[in-house]
Amino acid sequence: MTSSSALVPSGQAAPVSRVAEVSRNTAETRITVRVDLDGTGQASLHTGIGFFDHMLDQIARHGLIDLEIHAEGDLHIDGHHTVEDVGITLGQAVARAVGDKKGIRRYGHAYVPLDEALSRVVIDFSGRPGLVQNIPYTSGMIGGFDTQLTHEFFQGFVNHAGVTLHIDNLRGVNAHHQCETVFKAFARALRAALELDPRSAGVIPSTKGSL
Repeated sequence: MTSSSALVPSGQAAPVSRVAEVSRNTAETRITVRVDLDGTGQASLHTGIGFFDHMLDQIARHGLIDLEIHAEGDLHIDGHHTVEDVGITLGQAVARAVGDKKGIRRYGHAYVPLDEALSRVVIDFSGRPGLVQNIPYTSGMIGGFDTQLTHEFFQGFVNHAGVTLHIDNLRGVNAHHQCETVFKAFARALRAALELDPRSAGVIPSTKGSL
């Protein structure tokens, strides 16, 4: 993948590249994540958990983030360590790519429906990790994906991206639809929060002057 900041009109300053790559190696997992926050939604995803790859693809495509994730984990036990550590590593990569947060909108929210399911996600790049999640799944498993791991993924992400995140599945009968609306809404909210605001160029969006 190539950074979207490579070409700019003549006479204009090149934008800061918001690209980062992070690796995490433990006795349980080996993970590499690369993000381009100003991408076009390209994704290369290999976690060994098919449905999880499908959800990560939603983040890339609907968040317009170029995303590469390669994970090798102890899936002979279960998916817990892999999913949690991908969340941690993605959070670290996003935090590194966004830098000092100058010029970003900071807040983002989205409602996303899928047939009978509807979810709302609200995010704040506050620098204060916090997760509030309410997803009343109608099934414990979606394919080979344990639905309890949604919380582990987002907890890992918020702890290391330094964001406050509120997730609510407002309705849904099909667990696949419930989960997919959550990840799509997260992607759209993330995209909105990370968008550069031309009216606040170079300004940290906080009365404290830092985030």
